[in-house]
Amino acid sequence: MGFKCGIVGLPNVGKSTLFNALTNSSKAQAENFPFCTIDPNIGVVLVPDNRLDKLSEISKSKKKINTTISFVDIAGLVKGASKGEGLGNKFLSHIREVDAIIHMIRCFDSTDIQNVNSSVNPIRDLEIIETEMMLADIESLQKRLDKKNKKNIDEKMQKVLTSAFERLDNGKDLSELVNEFDEKTINQTGLLSIKPKIYVCNVDEKSINNGNNYTNDFIAKFSPENTIIISADIENQINQFDKDEKKNYMNMIELKETGLNKLISKGYNILNLETFFTSGPEETRAWTIKKNCLAPNAAGEIHTDFEKGFIRAETVSYEDFVKNGGWLNSKNNGNMRLEGKDYIVKDGDILNFRFNT
Repeated sequence: MGFKCGIVGLPNVGKSTLFNALTNSSKAQAENFPFCTIDPNIGVVLVPDNRLDKLSEISKSKKKINTTISFVDIAGLVKGASKGEGLGNKFLSHIREVDAIIHMIRCFDSTDIQNVNSSVNPIRDLEIIETEMMLADIESLQKRLDKKNKKNIDEKMQKVLTSAFERLDNGKDLSELVNEFDEKTINQTGLLSIKPKIYVCNVDEKSINNGNNYTNDFIAKFSPENTIIISADIENQINQFDKDEKKNYMNMIELKETGLNKLISKGYNILNLETFFTSGPEETRAWTIKKNCLAPNAAGEIHTDFEKGFIRAETVSYEDFVKNGGWLNSKNNGNMRLEGKDYIVKDGDILNFRFNT
């Protein structure tokens, strides 16, 4: 299934630079003036996974297919965006389409890069963006719950929207909605304020490993679990190198992990995602699913017929598959299991589905 992350923030905080680095492209304009990005840029990136490489090698696969993540570079928002300031309504509508929001926060000083505010203050900047999202949600909810529009919404959705409006109107966040309603219904609301968030503190080179006063203050106020520190400029430089040069450069600046890997790890965590594999001589492929996914639903990620006609899943853990050198020895050594409809797929499982059409 892959997932889509929208990169948002105030103008000139480094969104387009990060987008170009993550997607290894120059799609997004990265200029020193507000609103240089008008229409959203979308880049699809292969999710690196060493397990996929190993499985492909063992199975001698003709093809290797990674799962993907999409990044959307959304133009800079400003105070008043929910009322149309800076083309804000257009930009906010683009955010509704993503699975998770990457909040790009400026955490560096520079006289060369224009700042839309008079000072660098990452906490204030985030609050501006989140306030505009909340105001946009309130306006959307008011329209949808208007008497003439309400009749077109089913009773269950009306309850979700009414509860969301009451919370936002009273200055509360929407996190507790998950205690009242199922995740699928909540996601169908399209509300910006409920989307999972990753905070990216964009720093200068000297701050990439230990942060700085700006990142320290930000992390002290907001969740450290969902916050990562990245230098968009450094990430962009890294992607200009070949594999060996990249490794040497990262060692030189003592950078242990790329920004892409950090974002993928955080994204999988906040969206409760994991990976299973299919592997054989034709292809080895990674598939992204929700955690606690039942085997028939995992089969449905490959093809709807697999889910409808599901019989059972031949299952081997990644560790056993590698230890035994593939399917045949895994089966002969008793490490292959036949799992039924109630089996919860585990991260790293290699699966072969049996089904009736």
